[in-house]
Amino acid sequence: MEGSNNNKTNREKFEWGKRAWELLSKVRTESPLIQCITNFVSMDLMANTLLSAGASPAMLHSIEEIPDFTPRVKALCLNVGTLSPDSVPAMVTAARLCSQLGIPWVLDPVAVSASSFRFDACLQLVTFKPTVIRGNASEIIALSSSSHQPSAAKGVDSTHKSTDAVEAAKLLAQTSGAIVAVSGATDIVTDGNQVVGAHNGVALMQKITATGCSVTALIAAFLAVVDKSHALEAVVSALSVFGVAGELGMKMAKGPASLRMHLIDALYGLDEATLHSHVNITSLC
Repeated sequence: MEGSNNNKTNREKFEWGKRAWELLSKVRTESPLIQCITNFVSMDLMANTLLSAGASPAMLHSIEEIPDFTPRVKALCLNVGTLSPDSVPAMVTAARLCSQLGIPWVLDPVAVSASSFRFDACLQLVTFKPTVIRGNASEIIALSSSSHQPSAAKGVDSTHKSTDAVEAAKLLAQTSGAIVAVSGATDIVTDGNQVVGAHNGVALMQKITATGCSVTALIAAFLAVVDKSHALEAVVSALSVFGVAGELGMKMAKGPASLRMHLIDALYGLDEATLHSHVNITSLC
């Protein structure tokens, strides 16, 4: 019986590796235009992550340009890390347009429980039906609540493990209609029923500013090359690909700064055989 379970797990990992490579190859071939309205801290790494994966980043924030530009993008990434009263209208306008036009978009509710202003802005954005919501466990637990509760979290750091947020993620997926991804030692992805775990990555990635923001942008790029019915596959694949790049980069890194450089190089140079041998994705329920 144990051998049968191992064979099933190996087949599952093989199929996920095959799918992840197919989607990464499509991103490289199609070079989808990805608009990112994001925080000032993360723009550089997000843009370089998209470029190294083969996508085309556009860090366009101005509300005046959104009506002309956003309808032309293949996906949108919204990140509230350095939220301001000026940035909320631009995010709302872009999210509304994408919702109306059927363009996939991803919400990264950074430190959503830090203030009522931030919490209310994220709740407003959720009404425009994001394709995906990705955050750490504390962010997903907070956003799944119907009312703001001041958090004891330290900045953007999570005080929960990703596995602590499985039920909150399922609830948020069911109420929002989004695929919900919870980053952590194991990345959890759910559509409200199915739950999948991506087990790639290294702990030192947490010591690099904007790795979470960057994988959200990569998710947007993967969403850009699939139809909505395959959104969960795109999210899981993007998380795993980014985690594999971190594992490969770690082999040459001496610390966070060199890992940042080698992660980008590894993502750029990732090949089919290497990806297949490293992808570690399993169904959790």
